[in-house]
Amino acid sequence: MDDSEEQVVERLLGRKPKGPWSVCLSDASGSPLVLETSPILEDGTPMPTIFWLIGRQLRQEVSRIESCGGVKWADSNINANEIAASHERYMQFRESKIPPGYSGIRPSGGVGGTRNGVKCLHAHVAWQLMGGNDPVGLWALTQIDGIK
Repeated sequence: MDDSEEQVVERLLGRKPKGPWSVCLSDASGSPLVLETSPILEDGTPMPTIFWLIGRQLRQEVSRIESCGGVKWADSNINANEIAASHERYMQFRESKIPPGYSGIRPSGGVGGTRNGVKCLHAHVAWQLMGGNDPVGLWALTQIDGIK
């Protein structure tokens, strides 16, 4: 018997996703790559990160780049204005997912919940894969053999 999508996502994420979620991008074999979660959890908790890189191999490759100083390199070498623009696009997209009339606490920050610079390459790659035109995510993807 095949695992349910929920079981596959839990295994890839390493836990049950918080709040409503959907697989928004899968690889050629149908395995989930990116998970989208709600910006507001059921209990009203704001969730700044809505795109999660969960594809096992890609997540491992991005972790390798991070372990070799990739966050620091990206933060120091990619144009800060381009990074800021990506954060702004992310915030706007996330805001568009909040129901009209919602009056609770809203999530803040941009990609990975940060306001400036680079915090997590995984979040930037997920945003790039979802069409975020993210210079950090694009750079990270070019560092992976076979992805250009």
